[in-house]
Amino acid sequence: MLTLSVDLHVHTTASDGSEEPKEVVRQAALLGLRAVAITDHDTVRGVEEGLSFGTAYSVEVVPGVEINTDFNAREAHVLGYYVDFKNQAFLERLNSLANTRTIRIEKMVARLQSIGLPITMADVLREAGDGTLGRPHVAASLVRLGIVASADEAFERFIGRNRPGYVPRSKFAPQEAVELILEAGGVPVLAHPGTVGDDRIIECLMEAGLKGLEVYHPDHDEKMVEHYLAIARSLELLVTGGSDYHGRGYHACLGGVTVPYSVVKALQQARQV
Repeated sequence: MLTLSVDLHVHTTASDGSEEPKEVVRQAALLGLRAVAITDHDTVRGVEEGLSFGTAYSVEVVPGVEINTDFNAREAHVLGYYVDFKNQAFLERLNSLANTRTIRIEKMVARLQSIGLPITMADVLREAGDGTLGRPHVAASLVRLGIVASADEAFERFIGRNRPGYVPRSKFAPQEAVELILEAGGVPVLAHPGTVGDDRIIECLMEAGLKGLEVYHPDHDEKMVEHYLAIARSLELLVTGGSDYHGRGYHACLGGVTVPYSVVKALQQARQV
Protein backbone atom coordinates (compact mmCIF):
# COMPACT_ATOMS: atom_id res chain seq x y z
CA MET A 1 0.00 0.00 0.00
CA LEU A 2 1.21 3.50 -0.76
CA THR A 3 0.52 4.59 2.84
CA LEU A 4 3.21 2.13 3.93
CA SER A 5 5.68 3.31 1.30
CA VAL A 6 8.81 5.37 1.81
CA ASP A 7 11.05 7.24 -0.61
CA LEU A 8 14.64 7.09 0.63
CA HIS A 9 16.40 9.25 -1.95
CA VAL A 10 15.23 12.85 -2.27
CA HIS A 11 17.01 16.15 -3.03
CA THR A 12 16.02 19.70 -2.12
CA THR A 13 17.22 23.25 -2.71
CA ALA A 14 19.92 22.55 -0.10
CA SER A 15 21.82 21.00 -3.02
CA ASP A 16 20.58 20.62 -6.59
CA GLY A 17 16.87 20.01 -6.06
CA SER A 18 14.36 22.58 -7.26
CA GLU A 19 12.06 22.51 -4.20
CA GLU A 20 12.60 23.51 -0.59
CA PRO A 21 12.56 20.80 2.09
CA LYS A 22 9.19 21.93 3.41
CA GLU A 23 7.66 21.61 -0.07
CA VAL A 24 9.11 18.14 -0.55
CA VAL A 25 7.61 17.05 2.78
CA ARG A 26 4.25 18.64 1.92
CA GLN A 27 4.15 16.74 -1.37
CA ALA A 28 5.10 13.52 0.42
CA ALA A 29 2.14 14.01 2.73
CA LEU A 30 -0.22 14.59 -0.20
CA LEU A 31 1.06 11.39 -1.83
CA GLY A 32 0.42 9.42 1.33
CA LEU A 33 4.08 8.54 1.86
CA ARG A 34 4.79 7.42 5.40
CA ALA A 35 8.44 8.52 5.34
CA VAL A 36 10.91 10.36 3.13
CA ALA A 37 14.70 10.68 3.35
CA ILE A 38 16.33 14.03 2.60
CA THR A 39 19.65 13.10 1.00
CA ASP A 40 21.19 16.20 -0.52
CA HIS A 41 24.61 16.13 -2.17
CA ASP A 42 27.44 16.72 0.30
CA THR A 43 25.25 18.69 2.72
CA VAL A 44 22.70 18.20 5.50
CA ARG A 45 21.45 21.79 5.47
CA GLY A 46 17.96 20.76 4.42
CA VAL A 47 17.45 18.17 7.14
CA GLU A 48 16.38 20.38 10.04
CA GLU A 49 13.69 22.14 8.03
CA GLY A 50 12.52 18.80 6.70
CA LEU A 51 12.23 17.35 10.19
CA SER A 52 10.27 20.37 11.39
CA PHE A 53 7.72 20.15 8.58
CA GLY A 54 7.66 16.36 8.86
CA THR A 55 6.16 16.80 12.30
CA ALA A 56 3.64 19.31 10.95
CA TYR A 57 2.60 17.06 8.04
CA SER A 58 2.84 13.71 9.90
CA VAL A 59 5.55 12.44 7.55
CA GLU A 60 8.58 10.74 9.06
CA VAL A 61 11.73 12.42 7.76
CA VAL A 62 14.94 10.39 7.69
CA PRO A 63 18.03 12.62 8.04
CA GLY A 64 20.47 11.74 5.30
CA VAL A 65 23.15 12.80 2.85
CA GLU A 66 24.50 11.68 -0.53
CA ILE A 67 28.28 11.96 -0.84
CA ASN A 68 29.75 12.11 -4.33
CA THR A 69 32.95 10.15 -4.95
CA ASP A 70 34.91 8.49 -7.74
CA PHE A 71 35.74 4.82 -8.23
CA ASN A 72 38.03 3.76 -11.08
CA ALA A 73 37.24 6.91 -13.11
CA ARG A 74 33.47 6.48 -12.62
CA GLU A 75 31.13 8.39 -10.36
CA ALA A 76 30.04 6.53 -7.24
CA HIS A 77 27.63 8.00 -4.72
CA VAL A 78 27.25 6.87 -1.13
CA LEU A 79 24.06 7.53 0.80
CA GLY A 80 24.19 8.01 4.55
CA TYR A 81 21.05 7.51 6.65
CA TYR A 82 20.47 8.71 10.21
CA VAL A 83 23.68 10.70 10.26
CA ASP A 84 24.18 13.05 13.19
CA PHE A 85 23.53 16.20 11.21
CA LYS A 86 24.75 18.39 14.06
CA ASN A 87 28.09 16.62 14.50
CA GLN A 88 30.70 19.38 14.16
CA ALA A 89 33.47 17.23 12.68
CA PHE A 90 31.03 15.81 10.14
CA LEU A 91 29.80 19.27 9.18
CA GLU A 92 33.34 20.56 8.75
CA ARG A 93 34.17 17.68 6.41
CA LEU A 94 31.03 18.32 4.36
CA ASN A 95 31.90 22.02 4.18
CA SER A 96 35.29 21.06 2.83
CA LEU A 97 33.63 18.96 0.13
CA ALA A 98 31.32 21.88 -0.70
CA ASN A 99 34.32 24.17 -1.10
CA THR A 100 35.91 21.78 -3.61
CA ARG A 101 32.61 21.81 -5.50
CA THR A 102 32.76 25.61 -5.78
CA ILE A 103 36.33 25.51 -7.09
CA ARG A 104 35.34 22.85 -9.62
CA ILE A 105 32.38 24.86 -10.91
CA GLU A 106 34.54 27.99 -11.25
CA LYS A 107 36.93 25.99 -13.44
CA MET A 108 34.03 24.64 -15.51
CA VAL A 109 32.65 28.12 -16.10
CA ALA A 110 36.12 29.28 -17.18
CA ARG A 111 36.35 26.40 -19.66
CA LEU A 112 32.93 27.18 -21.08
CA GLN A 113 33.90 30.83 -21.44
CA SER A 114 37.09 29.77 -23.23
CA ILE A 115 35.01 28.15 -25.98
CA GLY A 116 32.91 31.27 -26.36
CA LEU A 117 29.87 30.57 -24.19
CA PRO A 118 28.47 33.67 -22.42
CA ILE A 119 28.11 32.11 -18.96
CA THR A 120 29.36 33.58 -15.67
CA MET A 121 29.63 32.37 -12.07
CA ALA A 122 26.89 34.84 -11.23
CA ASP A 123 24.58 32.92 -13.58
CA VAL A 124 25.36 29.64 -11.84
CA LEU A 125 25.08 31.08 -8.35
CA ARG A 126 21.70 32.52 -9.27
CA GLU A 127 20.48 29.03 -10.17
CA ALA A 128 21.96 27.47 -7.03
CA GLY A 129 20.56 29.98 -4.54
CA ASP A 130 21.64 28.71 -1.13
CA GLY A 131 22.21 25.18 -2.43
CA THR A 132 25.49 23.30 -2.67
CA LEU A 133 26.90 23.95 -6.15
CA GLY A 134 26.80 21.20 -8.76
CA ARG A 135 26.78 20.59 -12.48
CA PRO A 136 22.95 20.72 -12.64
CA HIS A 137 23.21 24.40 -11.76
CA VAL A 138 25.59 24.93 -14.68
CA ALA A 139 23.17 23.04 -16.91
CA ALA A 140 20.25 25.18 -15.70
CA SER A 141 22.26 28.31 -16.47
CA LEU A 142 22.96 27.12 -20.01
CA VAL A 143 19.25 26.48 -20.49
CA ARG A 144 18.27 29.88 -19.11
CA LEU A 145 20.83 31.57 -21.39
CA GLY A 146 19.31 29.82 -24.40
CA ILE A 147 22.53 27.97 -25.22
CA VAL A 148 20.83 24.57 -24.93
CA ALA A 149 17.23 23.43 -24.87
CA SER A 150 17.51 21.11 -21.88
CA ALA A 151 19.74 20.01 -19.02
CA ASP A 152 20.32 16.72 -20.82
CA GLU A 153 21.64 18.60 -23.85
CA ALA A 154 23.93 20.63 -21.58
CA PHE A 155 25.49 17.47 -20.20
CA GLU A 156 25.73 15.79 -23.60
CA ARG A 157 27.35 18.75 -25.37
CA PHE A 158 29.26 20.66 -22.73
CA ILE A 159 29.57 19.42 -19.14
CA GLY A 160 29.35 15.64 -19.22
CA ARG A 161 32.48 13.55 -18.79
CA ASN A 162 34.92 14.11 -21.69
CA ARG A 163 32.98 17.17 -22.88
CA PRO A 164 34.73 20.55 -23.34
CA GLY A 165 33.47 22.09 -20.10
CA TYR A 166 34.03 19.05 -17.88
CA VAL A 167 36.37 19.28 -14.91
CA PRO A 168 37.02 16.20 -12.74
CA ARG A 169 36.11 16.39 -9.06
CA SER A 170 38.75 16.51 -6.38
CA LYS A 171 39.56 12.92 -5.54
CA PHE A 172 37.43 11.52 -2.71
CA ALA A 173 37.18 7.76 -2.46
CA PRO A 174 33.91 5.98 -1.70
CA GLN A 175 35.66 4.17 1.15
CA GLU A 176 36.29 7.59 2.72
CA ALA A 177 32.60 8.45 2.34
CA VAL A 178 31.58 5.21 4.07
CA GLU A 179 33.97 5.90 6.93
CA LEU A 180 32.75 9.51 7.23
CA ILE A 181 29.13 8.38 7.47
CA LEU A 182 29.99 5.75 10.08
CA GLU A 183 31.87 8.33 12.14
CA ALA A 184 28.72 10.49 12.09
CA GLY A 185 26.70 7.56 13.47
CA GLY A 186 24.99 6.88 10.14
CA VAL A 187 24.25 3.90 7.93
CA PRO A 188 26.21 3.90 4.64
CA VAL A 189 24.45 2.57 1.52
CA LEU A 190 25.84 2.47 -2.02
CA ALA A 191 23.55 4.56 -4.23
CA HIS A 192 22.35 3.21 -7.60
CA PRO A 193 25.22 0.69 -8.00
CA GLY A 194 24.18 -0.04 -11.57
CA THR A 195 25.41 3.39 -12.67
CA VAL A 196 28.90 2.74 -11.29
CA GLY A 197 29.51 0.03 -13.85
CA ASP A 198 31.85 -1.99 -11.65
CA ASP A 199 30.48 -4.34 -9.01
CA ARG A 200 33.91 -4.73 -7.45
CA ILE A 201 33.10 -1.56 -5.56
CA ILE A 202 30.64 -3.46 -3.36
CA GLU A 203 33.14 -5.73 -1.68
CA CYS A 204 35.65 -2.88 -1.44
CA LEU A 205 33.10 -0.82 0.46
CA MET A 206 32.02 -3.73 2.63
CA GLU A 207 35.58 -3.81 3.97
CA ALA A 208 35.10 -0.16 4.96
CA GLY A 209 31.74 -0.86 6.63
CA LEU A 210 29.08 -0.61 3.91
CA LYS A 211 25.64 -1.62 5.25
CA GLY A 212 23.35 -1.62 2.22
CA LEU A 213 22.64 -1.32 -1.51
CA GLU A 214 20.13 0.97 -3.20
CA VAL A 215 18.54 -1.79 -5.28
CA TYR A 216 15.43 0.12 -6.36
CA HIS A 217 16.20 3.24 -8.39
CA PRO A 218 14.91 4.86 -11.62
CA ASP A 219 18.16 3.98 -13.42
CA HIS A 220 17.83 0.28 -12.58
CA ASP A 221 15.83 -1.85 -14.99
CA GLU A 222 14.21 -5.12 -13.92
CA LYS A 223 17.31 -7.18 -14.68
CA MET A 224 19.51 -4.84 -12.64
CA VAL A 225 17.09 -4.94 -9.73
CA GLU A 226 17.21 -8.73 -9.73
CA HIS A 227 21.00 -8.65 -9.98
CA TYR A 228 21.56 -6.29 -7.06
CA LEU A 229 18.83 -7.87 -4.98
CA ALA A 230 20.66 -11.19 -5.28
CA ILE A 231 23.98 -9.56 -4.34
CA ALA A 232 22.45 -7.81 -1.33
CA ARG A 233 20.91 -11.02 -0.09
CA SER A 234 24.08 -13.05 -0.59
CA LEU A 235 26.18 -10.46 1.27
CA GLU A 236 23.49 -9.79 3.90
CA LEU A 237 23.27 -6.11 2.99
CA LEU A 238 20.22 -3.93 3.57
CA VAL A 239 18.04 -3.33 0.52
CA THR A 240 16.91 0.27 0.03
CA GLY A 241 15.38 2.33 -2.75
CA GLY A 242 14.16 5.75 -3.75
CA SER A 243 13.21 8.07 -6.58
CA ASP A 244 16.32 10.29 -6.60
CA TYR A 245 13.81 13.13 -6.81
CA HIS A 246 15.25 16.53 -7.76
CA GLY A 247 12.00 18.32 -8.54
CA ARG A 248 9.47 18.34 -11.34
CA GLY A 249 11.03 17.59 -14.70
CA TYR A 250 14.06 15.83 -13.20
CA HIS A 251 14.46 12.07 -12.94
CA ALA A 252 11.49 10.23 -11.37
CA CYS A 253 8.57 11.79 -9.55
CA LEU A 254 8.56 11.96 -5.78
CA GLY A 255 7.36 8.56 -4.61
CA GLY A 256 8.04 7.14 -8.09
CA VAL A 257 10.27 4.50 -6.52
CA THR A 258 9.44 3.34 -3.00
CA VAL A 259 10.22 0.61 -0.50
CA PRO A 260 8.24 -0.66 2.50
CA TYR A 261 8.38 1.07 5.85
CA SER A 262 10.18 -1.97 7.23
CA VAL A 263 13.31 -0.65 5.49
CA VAL A 264 13.23 2.44 7.72
CA LYS A 265 13.07 0.18 10.77
CA ALA A 266 16.01 -1.85 9.44
CA LEU A 267 18.07 1.30 8.94
CA GLN A 268 17.28 2.45 12.45
CA GLN A 269 18.46 -0.86 13.83
CA ALA A 270 21.66 -0.72 11.77
CA ARG A 271 22.69 2.78 12.78
CA GLN A 272 25.82 3.25 14.83
CA VAL A 273 25.52 4.03 18.53
